[in-house]
Amino acid sequence: MTSRPEQDMETNVTAVSAADMTDARKGGNTRKVFVRTYGCQMNVYDSERMTDVLAPEGFEATDDLEDADLVILNTCHIREKAAEKVYSELGRIRKVKEERAKSGKDMMVGVAGCVAQAEGEEISRRAPIVDLVVGPQSYHQLPSLLEKARAGSKVVETEFDIDAKFNHLSERAEKQVLKRPPSAFLTVQEGCDKFCTFCVVPYTRGAEVSRSVEQIVSEAERMAAAGVREITLLGQNVNAYHGTSPDGAVWGLGRLLRRLAEIDGLDRLRYTTSHPRDMDDDLIEAHRDLKSLMPYLHLPVQSGSDKILKAMNRRHTRDEYFRLIDRIREVSPDIALSGDFIVGFPGESDQDFEDTMDLIRQVGYGSAFSFKYSSRPGTPGATMDEQVPEDVKSARLAALQALVAEQQKAFNASRLGMTCDVLLEKTGRNPGQLVGKSPWLQPVQLDAPEDLIGSIQAVEIVDIGSNSLFGRLIAGQDDLGRSGRIPAPAA
Repeated sequence: MTSRPEQDMETNVTAVSAADMTDARKGGNTRKVFVRTYGCQMNVYDSERMTDVLAPEGFEATDDLEDADLVILNTCHIREKAAEKVYSELGRIRKVKEERAKSGKDMMVGVAGCVAQAEGEEISRRAPIVDLVVGPQSYHQLPSLLEKARAGSKVVETEFDIDAKFNHLSERAEKQVLKRPPSAFLTVQEGCDKFCTFCVVPYTRGAEVSRSVEQIVSEAERMAAAGVREITLLGQNVNAYHGTSPDGAVWGLGRLLRRLAEIDGLDRLRYTTSHPRDMDDDLIEAHRDLKSLMPYLHLPVQSGSDKILKAMNRRHTRDEYFRLIDRIREVSPDIALSGDFIVGFPGESDQDFEDTMDLIRQVGYGSAFSFKYSSRPGTPGATMDEQVPEDVKSARLAALQALVAEQQKAFNASRLGMTCDVLLEKTGRNPGQLVGKSPWLQPVQLDAPEDLIGSIQAVEIVDIGSNSLFGRLIAGQDDLGRSGRIPAPAA
């Protein structure tokens, strides 16, 4: 599994049971739900789908934990001490719940996601305030599970039934989609069969399963009709996608991307996260053939040492990775490459680490994510000999991150003076400022009127930062017919 951990995010949804809604309509009240999302983009997508599943029950969002009648923690098991961090958060929620109880207000608490899958009933035992534990393959059952919890049962649902979930989630609530930004996620594949020795995902998400082509296309069409301009296809190992088409054929990710590129209004496609072993010719050629497939690829390698790659069970060598990068750049010379790196894996010597640094120098990344190895209970890596001391891991991580930062700065600098299309997604921190996304996934900040959110505009890159680009709007019109007006200078 090659998932890319992200910043913790909050997604707020409100769910109400049918009985609650009847009472709410009579009393003029609704109940509120607060969802906190941890981890990767797939968890962000799952939180959104929880919103969709609960939409028929009635919703009112809140970003105020103290105002919530229902709190759901959608958890991630990738991070170090992930479970302990969840228990710590539950301790804070317990205090909020106790304060609400003093004024006669109830609060239900649920734990979802991969920590829920891994810990199961242990969560209810250690944190009695939790009413509901639901794994990532079971959240489509939330309405009925919430009913059981409200009736007084301690609910733990961690069955693996991905097909049932995908079938249940075949439609998105259009009203919910309309509330979301013009860039959205769409899960097409879950689970992983690679069994890298550092990773818990095969145990928490299960074996690789792909959604059908029909389900994905239908969902993407509804998203595009609701104003979504860019979709990022998600999977624990997304380029292992092998979905069934309406005629019974099995499609790979390249063919799926070609079909999605035909959807009217869907102007940008991306996918993450990939494994080097599953980059087949058709997918590589899609980067040459599809204008809507953005020139960005997240392709984790984890280490540049063949010895460590073997110990990690990555099942490819550094030379195979180099040759794959050459093939990709041959069809898409301007592509921005991103990767994941783990330093301090058991047995990693100074030379092994230098091999990783050498690989980074040779490839040249536009960005990368790097982490110190931390053992995960139940994985082979946790019991390996030659665990690397913490101070050595810290020093290696600092050196690697400095090299990647230097490469990222150089890549950003290469965009200076360039005019590129930017998808404008939201308002910025400053008045009159919007934030968009370049084709290479860099944030772009510029002055522009708010009514251009959702449009794709020509932008000249006039300055660079460590992580962002700064642009100037070019006069013209986007393909929705909205003017790219250049704002007047501030007085």
